[in-house]
Amino acid sequence: MKPKEQIKNILATDCGSTTTKAILIQYDPEAGRYRLIVRGEAPTTVEAPFEDVTIGVLNSVKEVEELTHREILQQDKIIKESSENRGVDIYISTSSAGGGLQMMVAGVVMNMTAESAERAALGAGSIVMDAIATNDKRMPHERIERIRNLRPDMILLSGGIDGGTIKHVTELAEIIAAADPKPRFGSTYKLPVIYAGNKDAREPVKERLEGKTDLFIVDNLRPVLERENLQPARDKIHDLFMEHVMAQAPGYKKLMSWADVDIMPTPGAVGLLIETVAKQEDIEVVGVDIGGATTDVFSVFKDRTEEEEKPVFNRTVSANLGMSYSISNVMAEAGLDNILRWVPFTMEEKDLRNRIRNKMIRPTTIPQSLQELKVEQAIAREALRLAFVQHKQMAVGLKGIQQERTIADAFEQVSTGETLVNLMNLNMLIGSGGVLSHAPRRAQAALMMIDAFLPQGITMLAVDSIFMMPHLGVLSKVHPQAATEVFDNDCLIRLGHCIAPVEKKRRKGGEHCFTLKIENRDELKIAWGELKLIPLGEGEKVKATIIPERHYDVGDGYGKSITITLEGGVVGLVVDARGRNPFSLPSKLEERINKLEQWNKALNIYPEKE
Repeated sequence: MKPKEQIKNILATDCGSTTTKAILIQYDPEAGRYRLIVRGEAPTTVEAPFEDVTIGVLNSVKEVEELTHREILQQDKIIKESSENRGVDIYISTSSAGGGLQMMVAGVVMNMTAESAERAALGAGSIVMDAIATNDKRMPHERIERIRNLRPDMILLSGGIDGGTIKHVTELAEIIAAADPKPRFGSTYKLPVIYAGNKDAREPVKERLEGKTDLFIVDNLRPVLERENLQPARDKIHDLFMEHVMAQAPGYKKLMSWADVDIMPTPGAVGLLIETVAKQEDIEVVGVDIGGATTDVFSVFKDRTEEEEKPVFNRTVSANLGMSYSISNVMAEAGLDNILRWVPFTMEEKDLRNRIRNKMIRPTTIPQSLQELKVEQAIAREALRLAFVQHKQMAVGLKGIQQERTIADAFEQVSTGETLVNLMNLNMLIGSGGVLSHAPRRAQAALMMIDAFLPQGITMLAVDSIFMMPHLGVLSKVHPQAATEVFDNDCLIRLGHCIAPVEKKRRKGGEHCFTLKIENRDELKIAWGELKLIPLGEGEKVKATIIPERHYDVGDGYGKSITITLEGGVVGLVVDARGRNPFSLPSKLEERINKLEQWNKALNIYPEKE
């Protein structure tokens, strides 16, 4: 691979489950930065009749060639020597084709080591199919049957602190050995099993698993009760994904030979980019990628129980919440009433059911009328909300450790961790996926995210313009400068800040909530229950003072004023004083529809005339 300073033309692809996306990034000497030139896409070809992922990659790259008039391919190979109108300097790729990386995890205690194993697997970009633990209330034969039926790509086994008991983790190894698991792809190799548990149990685990599985041993996930060590397991998962899972999938060996760096799982690449942004800007971030089959939520929050307040990255996959293949699961989990509460017109339950079934049967269709668009965006709110609820339950401090509480219960042994997700500390909320990135109006994406995540205090809202976060995530490993510049200038579309006060308890509508003083502008009085859009252009920054009433908090405590720099975006500055304690919609149908129409009008969500 060329040195960073010689890399001027970058080709990146993402092989998704249905579509392969290619982008071309070039260095612009006049602007003095890297920029996105063009994007091409084609159907993914990992399944029959093609069964060769590289065909889809070549087709997407051919579209890039046609749009740029640049010769990139020669005899179906990528030209790696670049000149003015020919070739590229580097080719990189991510993939979730073939269902992505599917794993099972096992740990001694479900809400301790098994949960740590789940966090390690999720952070590496996998879908966790199931978690097995000695206290999961299943009989041994049920666990064995579960492993055999699921056929994961690999298993992560953990359990016990270093120097602790080895009995339970040995029992788990025996269950895996008895299941004699077969991999999803390839019949000629053994299933990879990563052991990341008590170092004293390594030999007993080896005795039981070394012959039947491809066993790898890494450092313990929980060497002591008070600390997690997830990185060694995550690194090994990624290595095995490349060596075993990807190598068995149709056409991937050829693709791997083309790529200049290891191919990354798509969610792992997105997570890496979210982590990079949080670290570089020293901010706390939540990112969401809502797809057809799954919804991934990523977050970086500081652990304020630690003295150093280290940032902690978490990722969750809601494998049953999506906008096409999994849309019926959204209906089942959310309930029809919760979806209908966001529809701004009268609609029969039967009509909603039929629309959802049609979308599941024809997953590639898009809304053909404004009414259909409103229904789709109502469903999206619930998918996003449910995925975020699941994420908050997973993004927690360590469970089982001693935590100092009050003098009365100092150093009490607790069984549940507290969520690290603190919306009042959230600096940026990034939305990605078709329903957000391709919403006809950016204000629609903004309101969907506000309604689903209910941000508190002052939060920047943003969306991924054309879903290129996976490409930039893998690029950040090779060329952080190029990845950051394209992310800031071409990928991330800032919608604007959202100001959302939190009240001590439910207030009366119309009550004065806070005063907003923006320099060189008239003072604004905001009433509780109001949703308001204040014009503030893209990149426009203003100094503002927010003065809340004594029952309201905008980030510094109840009744405490703050002075801050607010930034606009393609939507503007959104003021959401609809309440957070709790947020609720009117129960009566007519009142609710009037409220929704009022809010939509305030943000110009569905204008009558374009």
